[in-house]
Amino acid sequence: MREEYDFSQSVPNPYSTKLNKQVTVHLEEDVVDYFQALSEETDIPYQTLINLYLKDCVRSKRKLSLEWIN
Repeated sequence: MREEYDFSQSVPNPYSTKLNKQVTVHLEEDVVDYFQALSEETDIPYQTLINLYLKDCVRSKRKLSLEWIN
């Protein structure tokens, strides 16, 4: 190993703004099953599919429509 390194020509990591944040989310079994089945069809990991779907919701500013019934 060198005693010193020259970083004067270095560039910022272009992917640093796209880092993922790991979180724990509890999903119902049928939701996971749906995305896992879709994953098998598309060869895209189901976690990636869930993330893509949520990103689409964010981009389109989609709001959840809930109606509580007594």
